[in-house]
Amino acid sequence: MTQADALFQPVELDKLSLKNRIVMAPMTRTYSPGNVPNDKVVEYYRRRAEGGVGLIITEGTCVDHIAAHGYPNVPNIHGDDALAGWKKVVDAVHEAGGKIAPQLWHVGAIRRPGVTPGGDTPGYSPSGMAVPGKVVGHAMTQTDIDDVVAAFARAAADAQAIGFDAVEIHGAHGYLIDQFFWDGTNQRDDTYNGDLAARSRFALEIVRAVRAAVGPEFPIIFRYSQWKQQNYAARLCETPEELGAFLQPLAEAGVDIFHCSTRRFWEPEFEGSDLNLAGWTRKLTGKAAITVGSVGLNADFLPDDGTKGFRAAETASIDNLLERVARDEFDLVAVGRALIANPDWANQVAAGQFDSLAAYEKKMLETLY
Repeated sequence: MTQADALFQPVELDKLSLKNRIVMAPMTRTYSPGNVPNDKVVEYYRRRAEGGVGLIITEGTCVDHIAAHGYPNVPNIHGDDALAGWKKVVDAVHEAGGKIAPQLWHVGAIRRPGVTPGGDTPGYSPSGMAVPGKVVGHAMTQTDIDDVVAAFARAAADAQAIGFDAVEIHGAHGYLIDQFFWDGTNQRDDTYNGDLAARSRFALEIVRAVRAAVGPEFPIIFRYSQWKQQNYAARLCETPEELGAFLQPLAEAGVDIFHCSTRRFWEPEFEGSDLNLAGWTRKLTGKAAITVGSVGLNADFLPDDGTKGFRAAETASIDNLLERVARDEFDLVAVGRALIANPDWANQVAAGQFDSLAAYEKKMLETLY
């Protein structure tokens, strides 16, 4: 068996069986008019399942809260029409031999008034801030917090009911849950603020509520990051000890799989070790971990100069990735832009057809294919 073959062997996780280690990373596409996934969305995900992906994690789907949305035409994960649309997606992915989980999302203070649904509603966040020191929205009350926790739980239960195989909670990238983690945007004077353990209370309440809603055997994925879209250099945890103290309560609350978001999967997370963030997460928690970050491409997705839009990237060797898989550093590998450029990326890699892989170009975002 070659190193590449190891990516394509069946994987048995604690609560999830997959045909291979390849995950489609969640990528916001804004092609759901009226916040309802349509037939184009169905075919978009079907193609990736037919192309060999073992687990699809959908684009962010907004929970049932007035301020959850931050971008136009993002699908809901609530309401009869949206759930019926997602049921078609689920059935199509299953027919193609894949499994699928929705990413449950609330953007928090990133929201700008005017986005529908929600209209003139401001962004909600722990202290009304998207970046430290600048209040732009609504500081959440206890009632607001309870409402959002309940919305995540309802979304998870609805996802389970229509046949999704797992759910992912979006706790990364400077959106609502992450705004509670980050001391710069969490300046509350109650039990949701303090050290990182206290600032994790909101996330822990969501995980526990989701676990109660879906029962003990339904897989819960939690996505987190050190970096934020507001500050690429931000770090929640400076040492392995701090990271372990942050992650273990989440694992105990009900997280089965950690999705460890980095911009470049090949970079070590801490000095003195080659382990990346997923590698450390698996080592510290014993839970399954997903690595992600420019897999198969030679550049990460957001320019350091602040230019908006996923930048173009050429195909790149995955030898470093395969070496890490061979060392059993992490369990699953999430692929993003390379799967926009190549819906059958997994099948091509499995067949050794690296030369036929297309580079990723920004214009590819102009269609849903």
